[in-house]
Amino acid sequence: MKIIILGGVAAGAKAAAKARRELPDAEINLYTDDTHISYSACGLPYYIEGNFEDYRMLLVRSPEEFESKNVHIHLLNRAVKIIPETKQVLILNLESQRAFLADYDKLIIATGARPVIPKIKNVNLPNVFTIRKIEDGIAIKEKALKSSRAVIVGAGYIGIELLEALVKQNLKVNVIEYAPNIMTIFDDDMSHLIKQQLESISEGRFEIYTSEIVTEFSGDTEGIHTVRTGTGKEFKTDFAVICTGVTPNVEIARDAGIEIGITGAIKVNDKMETNIEDIYACGDCVEENLIISDTKIWLPLGSNANKEGRVAAINACGGDEHFHGVLGSSVTRCLNLTMSMTGLTEKRAVSLGYSPVSVTVTKNDKVGYMPDVNNITLKLTADYKTGIILGAQAVGAGDADKRINALTAALLAKMTVQEFYKNDLTYAPPFSPTIDPLLNAAQLLAGKVSPKD
Repeated sequence: MKIIILGGVAAGAKAAAKARRELPDAEINLYTDDTHISYSACGLPYYIEGNFEDYRMLLVRSPEEFESKNVHIHLLNRAVKIIPETKQVLILNLESQRAFLADYDKLIIATGARPVIPKIKNVNLPNVFTIRKIEDGIAIKEKALKSSRAVIVGAGYIGIELLEALVKQNLKVNVIEYAPNIMTIFDDDMSHLIKQQLESISEGRFEIYTSEIVTEFSGDTEGIHTVRTGTGKEFKTDFAVICTGVTPNVEIARDAGIEIGITGAIKVNDKMETNIEDIYACGDCVEENLIISDTKIWLPLGSNANKEGRVAAINACGGDEHFHGVLGSSVTRCLNLTMSMTGLTEKRAVSLGYSPVSVTVTKNDKVGYMPDVNNITLKLTADYKTGIILGAQAVGAGDADKRINALTAALLAKMTVQEFYKNDLTYAPPFSPTIDPLLNAAQLLAGKVSPKD
């Protein structure tokens, strides 16, 4: 059995390791145009922040470790064409520029995603960065340590995480977001709250600008020195980081006749099979099933990629494993403010045809006399007609994420808000008020949904 895996990091590396365990005698080759094979891209902002000094802490497995298990890793080798008719992949060695054909019996595509680069004049100036690979993190950290000012273009998850990193490296930071709100994956009211709470702890270290489109970078051969927006604002800076999202790498799959889904990522079934026999796909290049609504979503997260890589490998090796989808759960932190969510936002629920009702409560995360007590604002959403919980969002300096984690099981079970209110959540003064904010929200929301017959 010849297994080829295209791409590494989370999904591809996981698929390679699992395939080896499933088929000890298979010939496994992994090709990636990256310089590393298995690493935590999610940890890059925390490396830049200075939580640890050695970037090698981000490396999960080395090529040598894979080779010791007889898994052949080919760094700086880019797949340029898949030929399903002959079960071959055309590979280009980026160092020698030599192209060659590699044969497969089973193919796993884990080509990931790449940064979206907006149309900004002079976007290729020196010291304009994106953040996706190990080299990106190293370059940004080196520049940050020699700088006093930075601009972040985009205020989604990565932009907000990078804001914390650069502020903690003592830089003055300007964040520029084209949308009216930051963290637009949240409902507008929660996004507004996030911005409000961040600005309340700014202390002059950073400023956030919304509804501003970056139109031009200016500088010289030494690098960028000014960022301009469409409204005429100018920001002096030592460097800029573009954090305007990512897009799935699907071109090689599309050219091979592999179906692309409505999200723009590769369409797979719950066995991670594409529409072409013996070709699987996983990780940031594929779309997932959103379990709550049974609709498609593209949610490029390392946790999803690992699960999908495992399932793809098991099935490519002749097993029968299924990945049923995601809940849309996510979490991040910026300067001690936690932002977490799961399921559908109210605006997404409306777009999918639900009749959502929501409540928002602000409560202490533990008993008020505890020295580390903090507030949490929790928004809980259910369907008016059925009472089924659709999703939740939580923001605060307190333990927001554990409330969201508690709700994920309720979403999987399709519990109604009335059923969830009966939950027996743990209580002790260091961990929760006597009535947890989740139950406060559930009680209020139960009064807003349609009563059961």
